[in-house]
Amino acid sequence: MKKINSIISAAVCTLSLTAVPLSASADSEKVYGTMNIPYAEFYKAEIEDAYTVDAVSSATTKGKWGMNGKGEIVEGTYNDGNGTILGVNFPVEVSSDDVDALKEKYGFVPLDSKPAAYKEVSLSGDTLNVSKLVDTNGEQTVDGSATVSTNSYYGDYQIKVTGYPENTVLYGVIINTKEDDHYAMRHLENIWRSGSYAWSAGIKTVEYHGNHVKYENYESSKGKTVTSVTFITLDGYTTVNVGEQYLPIRFAGEAKAEDASAGTGSTPLSLTGFPDDYKKVITADEGLTATETEVSYTDAKPGKYTVNVTDENGKYAPMTAQFLLTTDDIPVKFADGKLTKADGFTDDDAANFLKNLATVEINDTSYRATGSKAIKLFNEDGSINFDTTVSDAKVFDSNGTYTVVLNSTGYNAPYRFEVKNEAQTTTVTTTAKITAKTSKTAKTTTSASSSPKTGVRGMAVPAALLALAGATAFALRKKND
Repeated sequence: MKKINSIISAAVCTLSLTAVPLSASADSEKVYGTMNIPYAEFYKAEIEDAYTVDAVSSATTKGKWGMNGKGEIVEGTYNDGNGTILGVNFPVEVSSDDVDALKEKYGFVPLDSKPAAYKEVSLSGDTLNVSKLVDTNGEQTVDGSATVSTNSYYGDYQIKVTGYPENTVLYGVIINTKEDDHYAMRHLENIWRSGSYAWSAGIKTVEYHGNHVKYENYESSKGKTVTSVTFITLDGYTTVNVGEQYLPIRFAGEAKAEDASAGTGSTPLSLTGFPDDYKKVITADEGLTATETEVSYTDAKPGKYTVNVTDENGKYAPMTAQFLLTTDDIPVKFADGKLTKADGFTDDDAANFLKNLATVEINDTSYRATGSKAIKLFNEDGSINFDTTVSDAKVFDSNGTYTVVLNSTGYNAPYRFEVKNEAQTTTVTTTAKITAKTSKTAKTTTSASSSPKTGVRGMAVPAALLALAGATAFALRKKND
C-alpha cells in the first residue's frame, strides 16, 4: 500500500450553493466555486506516490448510488447516471482562465465567498491538477475510539468509529495505521453511516448485495494496526485518534459443521485452510462440545448453532461455523383462540419454537418475524392481535378467514392454522405433521373459507411470546453473532 503525505478520510456530501456572476479581467484571477472531482484526483495529492482510487459501481436495486441529495445516503457525490459513483462535488479555487473548461467538463459552479476548505485546481491541456486540501481553519485532532470486526457483510474488515464529525457531510475518509499506511475510503462501497467503514483485503470480494468490491489497494491492511481516521468535510480536516486497533490477518480458510437432528448426537466439523501457526481455541454454544473434527450435544433444542475458532495468539482472524439442529416435531397448537404448547410437549419446547420464528405468512403474504421492527402478531395471552399493522397498513384489513403459517428455524415443517377476523372462535387447520414425543399420529382438519388478501409486506411476529409458553424455565442458548 502506498503512503499518504496528508491524512484525510472520505465521506459523502452535497452542497447547495448560490451562483453569482464572475468578474472578468484581462489578468487571470482566483475564483472559488464547486466542481465534480473524480476520486482518483481528489485523493491523489493527499497520498505520496498515490495509487489510483477507483470509482464505485453498485448493482443495488434501490439505486443508493444515486441518492446524493441533501440529507441522503451518498450526499456530496456525483455519478454517471448508470450505477457508478465517480467522485465528490467539492469547493475549489481555480484560475478565471480555466472556468469555462471546468464548467463544461466538471460542472464548475461559482461561489460568492471563499470557502473554509477547498482544493486548488488547474488545467494543463486535458490534465486536471488537484492539490491537497487547503484547510483555512487548521486541521482538528480529537480523541475517539473504534472497534474492529472481521465478520462484515461488506468485506474483510469493518471499523466503527466514535468521535467522528457528525451532522455534516463527509467527502473523504482515510484509515491511518501505525505502520504509516493510509487507505482511502469511497462512498457506499467503503463508507457507511454512523461512523462505519468497511473494505475487502482480498478474501471476501463479493459483498452482501452481490457487488464485486475492489480490494487490490487494501490487501496490505491485513495485520496492520489502525491508529486514527481522518475525515474531510466542508470545515476541513478532522483526525480522530482511536488508540491501537489491530486488524487480524484474514485468510482463505473455512470452518464448516453439518446440519443434524436435534436431541442427542453429534455432527462432523471440518477446519480447512488454517495457517500452520494458527493456535486454535474452539468453543461452541451452550450445551455443545466441539473438537477439531466433531460437535456433540445432549438434549439440544432445534435451531441455529455456532462454533467459534479463535487464534490464541491473536494474530489471525477468528472463524465461525453455523449449522442447524432440526426436527419434524411441531410443539405448538392454536386452540380455543390462542397459541399454546401442543399435546405431549413442554413449555420449553413451545418457547423454543417461538424464539426461532423466522417468517410468518398470512394469506400468502410473507412477513419477517425477526429484528427491531418485527410486528406483534400475538397478544400476551397467545390470541391474535387483529390490529397488527405493517408500514401503517392493517394486516387484517377486512373481515373474513385468514390462513396463518409460522416458519421457525430448525423445524422442518411449518405450522398452519386459520383465524376469523371479527369472530369469537377460530377454526384450526393443521397441514404440518404434529408428532408428540410419545405419539406418531397427526390430526388434520380442513375448512372452506373466503380469505381476504392481507396488507403490506414487512416485519412480523415478534419472538416475545415466551411468557405464553412459560419460557422462564427455558435455558436459552448463548448466541454468537
